[in-house]
Amino acid sequence: MKKPELLAPAGDLEKLKIALLYGADAAFIGGKQFSLRARASNFDLDVIAAGCQFAKSLGKKIFVTVNILPKEEDLTGLIAYLQSLEQAGVDAIIVASTAVLRAARNHTTLEVHLSTQQSVTNGIGVNFWAQAGYTRVVLARELTLSEIAAVRATTPTELEVFIHGGMCVSYSGKCTLSNTMTDRDANRGGCAHACRWEYRLRDDTQDIGPAKTPFAMSSKDLQSLKHIERLMQIGVDALKIEGRMKSIHYIATVVSTYRQLIDALYQGEDVDLNQYESELSKAENRLTSDGFLGGMTRSDSQLYNMRSEQPTQAFTGIVRGYDETRQVAIVEQRNYFKTGDTLEVLTPQGVKKPFVVGEMFDEEGNKLTTARHPKQQLTFAVPYELAPYDLLRRTNGADSVVTKTKT
Repeated sequence: MKKPELLAPAGDLEKLKIALLYGADAAFIGGKQFSLRARASNFDLDVIAAGCQFAKSLGKKIFVTVNILPKEEDLTGLIAYLQSLEQAGVDAIIVASTAVLRAARNHTTLEVHLSTQQSVTNGIGVNFWAQAGYTRVVLARELTLSEIAAVRATTPTELEVFIHGGMCVSYSGKCTLSNTMTDRDANRGGCAHACRWEYRLRDDTQDIGPAKTPFAMSSKDLQSLKHIERLMQIGVDALKIEGRMKSIHYIATVVSTYRQLIDALYQGEDVDLNQYESELSKAENRLTSDGFLGGMTRSDSQLYNMRSEQPTQAFTGIVRGYDETRQVAIVEQRNYFKTGDTLEVLTPQGVKKPFVVGEMFDEEGNKLTTARHPKQQLTFAVPYELAPYDLLRRTNGADSVVTKTKT
């Protein structure tokens, strides 16, 4: 059984650090140019360099998406940008266009991975692109497990498969809805997610349809815990989580869950998938299915008239420091909580026992009973040592609650 690389998304430098600390072997990011998330990226070249330096300190990697499908005018400055990525220490770029591949091959030594945007669905396609210079191919998301196995049998080229996150109703993301309806080109970095809007079917001036309720065309998000063992048996080289726009709590929870599952399976341990699913549910706010991995998608893999967004505010704060002598944590608040609440701690090593929040103080030493201001620095007692980037979240469970100590 092959132990695959776990690849995680990051929308800014803090998320990059969280992804790597919580178990990703590599993080993929988008720069401010030539990326399908360029409009939302916080990664200029200096920040990319800082991210690469942090990754290398952990023995991990950074990939940058250069996956725009460019028109002629979009190519201006491409070579200089790729050379800057190389100088910053980027390990590989993820590319959809032959023009970008050729620029990288002719002017840098960057490793180049083929984006899922090319919709590669067979081994002949993988080998064709490998001969062109790609060292890894991200397979189309429309493949089943048996089809992935068939591709694996035909090629030695590295294969990468999406295992978690948003899906697209269009084939491998080749969508024109956004461009048609909002003049924002999904293939050049501007997707407006028009498939997730609510639609009504009308006949002249009247709504029609059985329920006469709004519907969406969007698919449920991908969740593939039950298929990880098979993907490892097939010999897939990399498993990819999607979600550069997601929160640090989402990234930490999802990455650490898949990390622990992959490690347990690789070591031959018996696993209870219900435990992993329970952990993922603490971060999810959209309905999920296993996409195409289990076979042709079903009606219950789609949203239709179901609204899936269920905002969660369980994530309460991120640890910035800990005074071991006083057993006091310095926490940056992210969502509302109050004294008397039971919190648990998510760390890169796993989840620590819950504790009850006691006396709480702001930066000026004022005593508080509620934390209601995002990014506010708070201090309160925690009965065991914490580390920067540990995350706090509310829990409804009362088992194994650790009694707090006074300051």
